[in-house]
Amino acid sequence: MKKAIVVGAGLAGSYIAYTLGQKGYAVQVFEKRSDPRKSVYGSGRSINLVVSDRGWTAFKYAGIEAEIRKITVPAYGRQIHDLEGNQSYFPYSIEGKAIHSISRSELNQTLVELAEENPAISVQFEHFCTHIDFELGEVTFDHKGDSVRERADLIIGADGTGSAVRGAMMKQPRFNFTQEYIDSGYKEVHIPAATDGSPQLNLDALHIWPRREFMLMGLANTDNGFTGTVFAPFTGAYGLDQLKTGKDGLRYFEKYFKNAIPLIPNLEEQWENNPTSALAIIRCKPYHWGTKTALIGDAAHATVPFYGEGMNGSLEDARVFCELLDEWGHENLPTVMERYTELRVPAGNALVDLSLRNFIEMRDLVADPEFQLRKRIEQKVQKNHPDKWT
Repeated sequence: MKKAIVVGAGLAGSYIAYTLGQKGYAVQVFEKRSDPRKSVYGSGRSINLVVSDRGWTAFKYAGIEAEIRKITVPAYGRQIHDLEGNQSYFPYSIEGKAIHSISRSELNQTLVELAEENPAISVQFEHFCTHIDFELGEVTFDHKGDSVRERADLIIGADGTGSAVRGAMMKQPRFNFTQEYIDSGYKEVHIPAATDGSPQLNLDALHIWPRREFMLMGLANTDNGFTGTVFAPFTGAYGLDQLKTGKDGLRYFEKYFKNAIPLIPNLEEQWENNPTSALAIIRCKPYHWGTKTALIGDAAHATVPFYGEGMNGSLEDARVFCELLDEWGHENLPTVMERYTELRVPAGNALVDLSLRNFIEMRDLVADPEFQLRKRIEQKVQKNHPDKWT
């Protein structure tokens, strides 16, 4: 039985572990964080996610689409909240297509549990990757002060933006890497369901409070609550660096998101206690090193969460890699690695570019009457000429 090591038990890591297990690999997954089922995983800085066609294609490929659909909430359009509290609804398509909101932590736990149902897959937490020998296929971890060394026929680096696997690749000659932090960051606030359990906002929509340089966004959860996320610059009069206390946050909402205040009963407490997080863009090339090691997800192409495709692109990485294994077989792993880089580097770069472009649209343009008119015209054209406009 071929052995695979997956570094990182996040979304991409747990997904590819599950899929490799289906293909007959003995898979060891090593995650630096603690078990999400025993702690609040990423509390205060998770950002709700959206499953798009790329994600559903990956889930279908793995045969787990039905399990994932159970923990999503569909959104059929954007609900725009202007400064005066007026609301406008814009459907995503005339055919009633939806995007699907999902909790990162709930999806992560589901994928880990699905993987662990296979006795050939083990998931070990609190293991920090400290060294990789690419030629031998050997990975060294630190586990509570003890050194753990494992060898495998295949190594997958799915360990996120601060990837240790990518860090080891960066020490090799002719490995290209860039990292850039954007000027904006984010802070989350939780919008609970009403006291009777009903939703306080329209569940069928992605809610946006666009304010040119910044915005509040709300995505539905399965408990009828919403995860609200403020995206804003760090600097300036109302930059996140200036909004330190709960009272600062309340004044900020009173000025720019007034109709959201009644939805968040403990706004001041949340604002003061929830972390403010930065957003980084990472590009690298190649996505593999040697003949045994590949990067997937944020380890290869971290992006900003404004196109709704970061997770989906990560899952697509894993699916494409596994499809290449289907096509070429493990005995041709060097070819699989080369083809994977050829296919996914352009896709990863495009994902970053589109995410930045969509940030401008969501933050600035959705509140613009001309942009709203253009969207209505697009829908008319789509309705009358579906063969020429999708």
